[in-house]
Amino acid sequence: MAITDDFYSLLSTTRSIRRIRDTPIDQETLERVCQASVWAPSGGNRQPWRLIAVRDRAIKEKLSALYVDEWAKYVDYNIAKLGDQPAEVIQKVRAQFGTGTALAENLADIPVVALFVHDPSALYVTDAGLGRHPVVGGASLYPAVQNFLLAARAEGLGGVLTTLICSRESELRDILKFPDGWGVHAMIPLGYPKGNHGPLQRAPLNTMMSIDTWSF
Repeated sequence: MAITDDFYSLLSTTRSIRRIRDTPIDQETLERVCQASVWAPSGGNRQPWRLIAVRDRAIKEKLSALYVDEWAKYVDYNIAKLGDQPAEVIQKVRAQFGTGTALAENLADIPVVALFVHDPSALYVTDAGLGRHPVVGGASLYPAVQNFLLAARAEGLGGVLTTLICSRESELRDILKFPDGWGVHAMIPLGYPKGNHGPLQRAPLNTMMSIDTWSF
């Protein structure tokens, strides 16, 4: 198989993995995945982020307690959007969140929980002041997160990009000891999946891409 085939196969099967075995990840494998993050681009090559790979069970238990709360709020938010749907519809939707609930409740059993933290003062936010929520600063942060997930897939590992816990920044700072002024922008539970990678479910290309001007 050509290198390009391998590459596109990897991209098309790097799905969110929430069902993760407790099989340990050896240090060399973990470091290869983390090195992939370091290779990611950032504005001015400033690399205004750091990665904390949590193995300690006591720390993971503290993270789990925070994540369980935020996940429950997220589920309730989505259930509330169903309005007056029949009870069986609501129950079905709630059940669909079950895998995420189990992940939150059992986060301490995940081999590695990766936290990505950043220095906001090092971000050059070119879309500030445009009358909408600025997002461009993330261009210096999330490529490293995606590199992490793609490298994990190449190693036979799986994970899921989560951000719900980011709202508990002050508590995370106490737990992880990162500096004042720094923030959390991603958490990735990482391990060997229960089940298969991919295939992905995504919109068709012709609904996502246009040529020259907007034609959707």
